[in-house]
Amino acid sequence: MILDSLSNARYYEHAHPLFAKAFKFLLESPLATLDIGRIDIQGDDVFALVQEPDGKDIVGAKLEAHRRYIDLQMIVSGDEVMGWAPLSGLGHDLGFNEEKDCGFWSDKPMAFFPVRPGCFAIFFPEDAHAPNCGKGKSRKIVVKIKA
Repeated sequence: MILDSLSNARYYEHAHPLFAKAFKFLLESPLATLDIGRIDIQGDDVFALVQEPDGKDIVGAKLEAHRRYIDLQMIVSGDEVMGWAPLSGLGHDLGFNEEKDCGFWSDKPMAFFPVRPGCFAIFFPEDAHAPNCGKGKSRKIVVKIKA
């Protein structure tokens, strides 16, 4: 997992062959005015999901993980809290949907951290994460990057 400010994207763009495309999109797009929904960046290899979720209580936060994609979650407005735990330490698997590339676990996150506007979190397939926690609505861009 990586947590940082978008202003430091240059430090991470070489960590994966497709990260440069993802960061270029985030740095050059009008994130506050993009339409809600999917935006193709490089077909199914790199695409963005523009979302405005309502925050939920961390008490009921469910950990999720993906096998085929890395999540780069960028907060545009509002405040969000995200939970994290290493996938290797989880034991209460609630099932994995191969078609949606998403599985859930009933274990609790090991840590919670705030992600403020202008910041991002990257979750690799080895990272379980609990997004969309907090109070109120946030605007975020989730860039899905083929692992």
